Amino acid sequence: MGRPYSQDLRERVVEAAATTSRRQTAARFGVGIGTSIRWMAALTMTGTVAARPQGRARRSKLDPHEAFLRGLIDGQVDITLEEMRARLRDEHDLTVGLGTLWSSLDARDLTYKNVWPAPSASGMCEVI
Repeated sequence: MGRPYSQDLRERVVEAAATTSRRQTAARFGVGIGTSIRWMAALTMTGTVAARPQGRARRSKLDPHEAFLRGLIDGQVDITLEEMRARLRDEHDLTVGLGTLWSSLDARDLTYKNVWPAPSASGMCEVI
């Protein structure tokens, strides 16, 4: 993801666009025409040309239900993701995808792998 233009450049473009056309200003400073138009519109609407925050907050809709998920796992260690989805849907009216549920559990280190005993070497037949 690209970085926002500097505040200094924004202010210079807006200052120049006040006396010349937006297109000429954009060409002069090497920014897009739409960019200079947006900055002028932002100045008239909000009074500032400061960059807005980029991205979105990294929150999951499962965050408020962490205690519920921990309780499900504590109650039944071998519960499947599909069973957890069904319980979330039935008890909390919350629909989530398997990937979302897995990512949420993995981020909280609540995933467990079934460990099956490996076959012993003495029990295997040797083929010659």
